[in-house]
Parts: sequence; structure tokens; C-alpha cells
Amino acid sequence: MKNKIEVKGLNLFYGDFQALHNVNLPIREKEVTALIGPSGCGKSTFLRTLNRMNDLIDSVSLNGDIRYEGRNIYMDWDIIELRKKVGMVFQKPNPFPMSIYDNIAYGPRTHGIRSRSRLNDIVEQSLHAASLLEEVKDRLHKPAPGLSGGQQQRLCIARVLAVEPDVVLMDEPTSALDPVSTSRIEDLIDELKKNYTIVIVTHNMQQAGRISDRTAFFLHGVIEEFGETDQIFFNPVSSRTEAYISGKFG
Repeated sequence: MKNKIEVKGLNLFYGDFQALHNVNLPIREKEVTALIGPSGCGKSTFLRTLNRMNDLIDSVSLNGDIRYEGRNIYMDWDIIELRKKVGMVFQKPNPFPMSIYDNIAYGPRTHGIRSRSRLNDIVEQSLHAASLLEEVKDRLHKPAPGLSGGQQQRLCIARVLAVEPDVVLMDEPTSALDPVSTSRIEDLIDELKKNYTIVIVTHNMQQAGRISDRTAFFLHGVIEEFGETDQIFFNPVSSRTEAYISGKFG
């Protein structure tokens, strides 16, 4: 299976503080790669480098090589095109203060799609892909913030899918949700990986074990261990990985 994203020798600094140290990570196509580790270990910082979200922070500098589809994301990709192909779902659901329909249509309109019939198709397909269509099809023109937390997060996933990404980054997408909504999102992720490459940051060990194909354990800005999820969880090489997985710290 080919690597969709390859990261080699990545070092990232916030001013003088080094947050990531020599990170090397291949991310395979149409798999779920989980990033785990204690708070402040660098996993969310790393996730944000993959679609250049850290560009928004003045104090950040970095070096190393990050390639998407074999092309350097800083030199060979336009940032708008990169973020269209490498979408992001955040920890807290953040629907726009507009209708459900307009939330989904926002991205396609930004990229020049004006045809009402085309937009209708995109909205329907995206909501269907996010397992939300049946719940909202009769209220597409009602305000999106009126949805439940779990529905809002699936709406945000649908909004990302509407611009036809290749990779979906998820930063703790279920941490603000109840167990039932969390289960729905996990089932959705399992379905989405048939068509998308997914990278997810999670604090939930059980979640990483349930949904990911490969897992990277971050500790103090370093990848302590990376491999097949079953190997990381049941036969870790590092004693620090074993201690974290077994709940001895974190």
C-alpha cells in the first residue's frame, strides 16, 4: 500500500522551544493512523503541520521534509489547494452560523461551484457520507447550531468531505461528545477509510485500538514508537509505550 503522506526529519519550534524532534512518519493511503500520547507531547502540533495550519502562528518555525503525493507541501503545493485536499475536523464542533445546507455548500461555493443542482448533489452526497442525511433531510434550511453535539460534528465532517479531500485530519473529534455520539463517529471513520486517508489524534486508548490501523506514540515531541496498532497495544517494543498504554502515566 502506498504512502499518501511522508514526513522525514521534521523539527518544529515555537520561538526557542522545540516542540517536535526529528519526526519521521509515513502515512498510508486509505488507512487510519492514530496519534496518541500525553497532553503536550506534540501530537496535535504534528497533525496541524500536515495541512500547514501552523502557518497561522507567528512564532512557529520548522525544518524537515513533508510530502503529500510525493510533493513538498511548502514548495510544491499552493496552500489553498493543499487544504482542499487535506481537510481538518477539530475537537469542538464548529458549524458556521448558517443553515445546514449552507454549511456544506460553503466550501464548494468558495471553489467556484455556483450551479444549484450541483450544490444540491454535493450537499446530499456529503451528508450521506457523514451518516447524517436521514436525520436532517427535512430541515436542511434550518440553522446548523440547532443540531445536537454529535450531529454538529458529523456536519463538520460532511463540510470537509464536500470539497472532495483526499486526506481527513481529525483532532480529538469525539472528546466533546457523549458515548453514543462517539460510537457513531467511530463507525463513520471506519466507513470513511474506504475512500479517504485518515489521521486522528486521540486521548482515548480504547478508541485508538478500535479504529486505527497503525499508531504513533508521541512523548516529549518525539515518536517513541510507531507500528501496527495491534503490535503497539499488545507487544510494544518500548517500556515507555507499555507504561503509557497500561495507564501508568498520561
